[in-house]
Amino acid sequence: MTAGTSLLRKRALGALAVAAAWSMAFTGAAQPAAAADAQSKQWYLGALQAEEMWKVTRGEGIKVAVIDTGVNPHTPSLKGQVLKGLDATDAAGDEHDDYRGHGTNMAELIAGTGKGGGLLGLAPGVKIIPMRISDTEFQNENSVNANDYEIAIRAAVDSDAQIISMSFSSDYSSSKEREAVKYAQQKGKLFFAGVGNNAEEGNREQYPASYPQVVGVAAANRKGKVSEFSTNGNSVDIAAPGSDIPRWCNNSFKSYCDGVGGTSPATAIASASAALVWSAHPDWTANQVLNVLFETASRSWKKGDRSAYLGHGLIRPAMNILKGKGDPGDPDISPLTNERTGGSPASPAPSASTSQTPAQNERADQADETVAAGDSEKAAGGGAPLSLIIGGIAGVAVLGGVVFAVVRRRGAA
Repeated sequence: MTAGTSLLRKRALGALAVAAAWSMAFTGAAQPAAAADAQSKQWYLGALQAEEMWKVTRGEGIKVAVIDTGVNPHTPSLKGQVLKGLDATDAAGDEHDDYRGHGTNMAELIAGTGKGGGLLGLAPGVKIIPMRISDTEFQNENSVNANDYEIAIRAAVDSDAQIISMSFSSDYSSSKEREAVKYAQQKGKLFFAGVGNNAEEGNREQYPASYPQVVGVAAANRKGKVSEFSTNGNSVDIAAPGSDIPRWCNNSFKSYCDGVGGTSPATAIASASAALVWSAHPDWTANQVLNVLFETASRSWKKGDRSAYLGHGLIRPAMNILKGKGDPGDPDISPLTNERTGGSPASPAPSASTSQTPAQNERADQADETVAAGDSEKAAGGGAPLSLIIGGIAGVAVLGGVVFAVVRRRGAA
């Protein structure tokens, strides 16, 4: 599976390897895990200082549109967390029928409450707006809308979601999708997408992560190094934990498995990080939230420069939430393109209320209503500690360039 570029995106650096490491070692291949044990495998929550951040904010008042395989609102961890959204596939079922289990996994990583031993989301106060799209296998088995990507993106933009999280990618772009992504930026949405998992299989540029208006998310392992599978190049803007993340084994939702990883979970965790920062600063715009995430990312290179492997560095929302670090900057200037953006609405004040305003998209007129209450790693790239402890850099290794090819496939990032 695989997950116009501005001048900022062209300043890709070589990967950096550092000696500092997280406290736990990477574990092996996927094995079934009892639900009660799944939370113990969420190693990144401690590294990101989730418990401490939750004393300040849990992401209340923020909604995240999850563009994926659908989201099951009935898992113990997601009861009361999922709103109505849109099925853009036009196939049987709706946005709450997750045909793969992938979208539900991403939603739990963002907003799971942990009830019933389920996964704990990094931002458990967030509400999820699901937008269902098709992967290649689903397309082969069903008659689907060929424009589901752009339909889902536009529906997400027209919904009440401040953040769009798309742990999906494709080897090719389209003019309609490109315009939908521009529309998202014009409306002040913060759009995260996985850069893909094909670093060792051609390292092909992936979309929508490669559009200048989208935050391309790479995956990092427990040691703070880029995951060996994580696609690298001009599309990488930031990195988040993406290795060894628990997942639903399949769409039966009976048990979790120990995931090898991908830029999919990294995207969900980056989106949740943004939700925490935005909830703590509800008057900020998307540009300001992203600027702070870039400024406070852990890196060993000059601020403003980008690594082809880790972008601006490893995401650290606690630096802002717990220490007040990061300059939000101009509310109307995008840190992705350095251009003035339209819209740039601030998020609403945090609220525990689940009553929502319906989405404006003509195909999502019932959106935003609460539903169902109730592989091993190589030292392939660089990293830095994903914690608040800032230490010295022990060594630097510069790696080579990027090779791109075009193949028509789409799937989870």
